[in-house]
Order: sequence, then structure tokens, then C-alpha cells
Amino acid sequence: MQAFTLPDFYMPYPARLNPHLERAREHSMAWARRMGMLDAPKPGGGVVWDEEALARMDYALMCAYTHPDCDGPALDLITDWYVWVFFFDDHFLEEFKHSRDLPGAQAYLDRLELFMTAEGQTPPEPENPAEAGLRDLWERTVPAMSHGWRRRFITSTHNLMVESMWELDNIDRGRIANPIEYVQMRRRVGGAPWSANLVEYAVGAEIPDGLAGTRPMGVLSDTFSDAVHLRNDLFSYQREVQEEGENSNAVLVFERFFGCSTQEAAEMVNDLLTSRLQQFENTALIEVPALLAEHAVPPHEQGGVAAYVKGLQDWQSGGHEWHARSSRYMNDGAVSGSPGVLGGPTGLGTSAVRPLPSPAALGLRRRVQQHSYVPFQPVGHLPLPDLYMPYPVRTSPHLDAARRYAVGWARRMGMFDPVPGTGHGGLWDERRFAGFDFAHCAAMIHADASPEQLNLSSDWLAWGTYGDDYFPAVFGTGRDLVAAKLCNDRLSAFMPLDGEPVPEPVGPIERGLADLWRRTAGPMTPAARRQFRGAVEAMTSSWLWELANQAQNRVPDPVDYIEMRRRTFGSDMTMSLARLAHSDVVPAGLYETRTMRELDTAAQDYATFTNDLFSYQKEIEFEGEVHNLVLVVENFLNVDRWKARDIVADLMAARMRQFEHIVANGLPALFEDFDLDGPVRTLLTRHADDLKEWMSGILEWHRRCARYTEAELRRSRASGAPPVLSFLPTGLGTSAVRAAAPAGAGGFHGRPGRPGQM
Repeated sequence: MQAFTLPDFYMPYPARLNPHLERAREHSMAWARRMGMLDAPKPGGGVVWDEEALARMDYALMCAYTHPDCDGPALDLITDWYVWVFFFDDHFLEEFKHSRDLPGAQAYLDRLELFMTAEGQTPPEPENPAEAGLRDLWERTVPAMSHGWRRRFITSTHNLMVESMWELDNIDRGRIANPIEYVQMRRRVGGAPWSANLVEYAVGAEIPDGLAGTRPMGVLSDTFSDAVHLRNDLFSYQREVQEEGENSNAVLVFERFFGCSTQEAAEMVNDLLTSRLQQFENTALIEVPALLAEHAVPPHEQGGVAAYVKGLQDWQSGGHEWHARSSRYMNDGAVSGSPGVLGGPTGLGTSAVRPLPSPAALGLRRRVQQHSYVPFQPVGHLPLPDLYMPYPVRTSPHLDAARRYAVGWARRMGMFDPVPGTGHGGLWDERRFAGFDFAHCAAMIHADASPEQLNLSSDWLAWGTYGDDYFPAVFGTGRDLVAAKLCNDRLSAFMPLDGEPVPEPVGPIERGLADLWRRTAGPMTPAARRQFRGAVEAMTSSWLWELANQAQNRVPDPVDYIEMRRRTFGSDMTMSLARLAHSDVVPAGLYETRTMRELDTAAQDYATFTNDLFSYQKEIEFEGEVHNLVLVVENFLNVDRWKARDIVADLMAARMRQFEHIVANGLPALFEDFDLDGPVRTLLTRHADDLKEWMSGILEWHRRCARYTEAELRRSRASGAPPVLSFLPTGLGTSAVRAAAPAGAGGFHGRPGRPGQM
């Protein structure tokens, strides 16, 4: 029996079949035999694969479906890559996952990487089929591609090999990941970013280097990858979880986290799969054209980007079709009819005979959920449950002096002045600013700072919050996204890299940034200054992402929200500053390891979710916001705010326990794996300790700050402060929608004072 009934999948693109399928079947079978994959022994006897098993799995069919337009030689090469990657997965399972041989697994992976050679290097002689296959494929593929593509492909190939250790470690510990950890780790170990790189090869068009690192191109790759992996988890649950003892599967992760049945978990995974596909569509149709226009991309490169997007769509539909047919997966009832043939009667008068797709299969339910939200609903105060916080709070002895300094700095920057174009007074006044008490937050997250450092930290908190309040107040009501982008672009001029002249600042945002940049980045090296400016730009550009969602009245996709929330909160910038402060001692590559990356993002998520819980009434009732995780969970799972609140609190606890797990197990293992010396170990341990105080300080600040209290929110409305958002519809039939918004609804859109900034 199947473990559950497969849900109705959303698949908006038709699957097509490459005409060179039979050629690829013959070629891949001969290639696998030549590489030794059809007689590789299993430790307990037998072989990993034989000819019959490979024929049943039919990777040539998968590649013919996922790359329907490439020529015969290209399809042969791509099929060989997939034969290799699936063999690697199964060989690794037999050799190391069953035996729990972690040292042997690491040695196996380290040696395999030697076959991804740079130009002019010679690989060692292969000692097993995985090594032989990778050497052959590398020599046949990389000469045709640019250095930028090779760099990206090496990274994605490295990730899918090396991050297998994460799966193995979790199996060894009997540990099941939390949902956020799972999605971002599955992206690395699952191999779909690697597949996206091969799409560039198949369609004969590379992503231009200047665009590869942008948000739209990153989201295309990430949403493609997440959808591929979530679909695979649904089809492979029975084999992986029930037969092989794996615990890296989204259905299992959702079962355990939500405490629900397997069927309910499968439906939730499918809903997330649909949401990720629709995020892909939104990005491709809205963000990518704007990106091409902004960078004045020439027509031939625009055509290449379009071919890449189409190639990813083909992979989605073809991958689904293959999963529905392959003997490797649980797929009873997934296919009706034979390949390439539409089932059911055809012709005049037969449409009523053919069953209509369900709303889920059409993607209607998720799309309606995202775009039908009515803002400014009177939700009232949201009582909070106990929040898991294992770390104590410390406070700087310089707090009182920092409070006195902070209000003077904000006054000098003009943060209490009227804001032109809003028809109202200032965003803030001194009384409200005192209630925000950014100095208190800074004093807890940097308890050991000198007076000057504490002042600087307080000022970054004030500036980030003011900017996040300013953008929706000035540009949100009129949906003036162009003016918002021009304002954001101009901010870079106040962050000079090599002493270039700075224009005369206009307004508090520019004036404050110019002052903060001089005090923060002035002592940095040019390379560090460049990295820091990129981090600040990532944060300020996230304000534009928020405005774009508001303009579409679109509640964000859950994964996109969580990942962008780290930017809107300023925590990505915080991590950049922490790394740059010790760049002369700690090698940069250490921060890119799974251990440090997961340590940082777990802490970031705890802090951002804290703010979303405390700011729920402020953002939902007074500001008409769509950027709050409680609302995102309400919208995605179709639950009430109290259930959504509890889920957010559970996510916070899960991320905190993951943080504790990394501190207790991941950091010591990292120290040993990289044979780190005393000073580096001390700095990384101190980094973890700083994150503990960062999280505990942010939680305590929210508990004591006046910014989120209902009394303060009502005082602000009564004082005539400028409304932040007014994305309410107008015209015939819209009065009922407008009635949901209290008169004068506004308030301030800011996040929690940007606790991450320093």
C-alpha cells in the first residue's frame, strides 16, 4: 500500500518529450557500464545497480522530459550527468549511510572533489565508479562553458556532495530537521541548483555574470529547486522513509513539526510546492523584466535569460512526468494514459465528459489566498505564549549616556522634522523616540561596547527604523515604486568606497547614512568597505520588495518571506559586520560552512519572528501590512491568528534548539574538521556568545519598549502622524473593503528598530 494518496499537483506547463530519447537510453547504459556503475559491489553483497535496475529507473526518459529541445549529443551528456548523480546518491547510501561511517564518508567526498579540476590541473586516477564518472563528465562539459558558469557549477556540485554529511549526521543522531532548516539545507544537498546550472548548458544560454548574483535570478533558482525537491519528497517518501530509514524528507519533517498525519503533511508539502511555483511565476513575470531593463541588458542576452526561464519550466513539468512513471518512486495513480497521449474522449461535445482539474491542481486556492487579503482588519492585542529563551540578558553600564546622546543625534539628523509630500508632520517626535528606546536595545545586544561603540549602535538602529518607516509613508500611499527606487539608488552615493565626493545629503535618511558611513566604514580596508556597502544595499533594497508586495496586495510566499525578512530586519548586515571585524584572523570560507551559516540564520530567524509576534497588531490593524509571519502563516495554512501565533512560537523554539545543537555539536566538530588554532576558535565561540546576547536582548527590548503597545499606537493615530500605507481599492463596489480600515489608519511601518544593525 502507498503511504498516502498523492495530492493534486499544480503543474501549469505541459510536459514534452525529446525525440532523441532512444539514443540517450542506449548511450547512458553503455556509459554506465564503461564507468563500472553496473557491477559496483555493495558492502553486504550484491551490486548497487545492475542493467535491469538502471533500465527501470530510466534516467534517459527523465532527461528527455526535462530537456525536450536539446540535440542528441547534448541529451547524451546531460543524461550521463544524471546517471552519475543518482549513482553517487545510491552508492553513498550503501557505503556510508547504512554503516554510519562518518570518517569514511568524509574521506570519500574529499577525494571526489579532486576530479573537479581547474584549467591545467590533472585529476588523480579514479578508484571507484563515482570518481571515474565525474572525471569523464568534467572533461566533456566544462570546456564549452564560461569561467562564471564553471564557478557556479563547481559550487553546486560541491554542495550536493559535501552536504550529504548533514543527512548522514542527522541519521546518526536520529535527528529530524525543523522546516526552515530543512528547506534551506535540501536546496544544497538535493542537487536542484546543480540541475539549474545544467539547464544553461542544455538551452545554450548562460546567465550573464552581472545578473547571476541578483535577487530575481537567485529566486528563480531557489524556487525551481524547492519545487523540484518538494515534489521528489512526495513521490519518494515511501522508499526513503519507510524502506531506507532516511529522515531527510519534507513530508516527515512536516509530520513531526505539526504533529499531524502523513496525509495531512503531504497536503501541506504540496501547498508549499504550489506556492513556490507561483513565486517562480511572479518573479519571472515581474522582477526579471524590471531587472533586464534596469541593467540595459542587450537583446541577445535577454533572449538567453528567457530561454533559461523556459528551460526551468520544462524541467518542472518533465520532472513531474518522470516521477509519475519511474519505478524508483511511489506513483500509483499518478499517470492516466501513455506518454504523450491525452486520455479521454475528444471532439465536439466531449468536454463535459472529461473531468475538470481541481482548484488545487489549477493553483487557484493558493493564488486567491495570497491576493484576497483585506488590510487594516481590527485584530486587537495578540496575547503571546511563553517564548523559549535559554540565555540571560546583560546591559551596558553606559546606557543612560547613550540615551541622552541618541535623542540629540536623531534631532541633528532631522528625524523629528516634517516630512515633505505627506501632508503631515514628522514621522517621529521626541516623546515617541524616547519610547522606542533604541539605546536600551543597543545596550543589551552590545553589553561590552565602549561608549562610542554603543552610540554608533544606537544610531544604526534609529536610522534603519526611520528608513523603514519613511519608505511606505512617502512612497507607499501613492504606489510610487519608481520614486522609491530612485531614492534607494541615491543612497549608494553616501557610501563612498575610495574617497569619492559625496553629494549634499537631503533629508534625514541621507544625512544619517552619510554620518554613519563615515564613522563605521571609514577605518575599514577597501575590500571590507565594499562588502559592507553591499550588505547595506541589500537591506535598503528589501524595502522596495515590501512596497512591491503591498502594491500587488500579495501576502508573501512563506519561504520568500522568511529569507527576505533577514534583510528587512538588517540582520544580514549585522553578520557582515561581525565577519569583517575579524577578517584578519578568521578565514572567510569558514563563514560559508554549513555550521556557521545555520548558526547565523537560526539566530536571525529567532529575532525576526520575535518582532513579528510583538508587532502583529501594529502592522495588521494600524498599518495594513502584509509582511508579518503570523499573517503569512494564517494565510498559507488557513488558520486563525491564535493558531498561527503558536506555530510561529514553535518555529522560534525549533530554531533556538537548532542553535543550541550547533553550539554544542557543530562548532566543536568544525574546530576539529578544519584543525583551527586557538585564536580562531576563541573568535568563533565569541561570535556564538554574541548571538546569544543579540537574541536575548532583542526579546527583552520588545517586552519593555513602548513601540508596540496598543496605547502608543492609538496615541500616534490621534496625534495625526502620517499614514504609512493606503493600498485600498477605489471605485464601484469597493466601499466594503474600505470599511475594514479604521479612519485614519496608519501608524508606522518600521521593523523592531533594526536590532541587528551596529
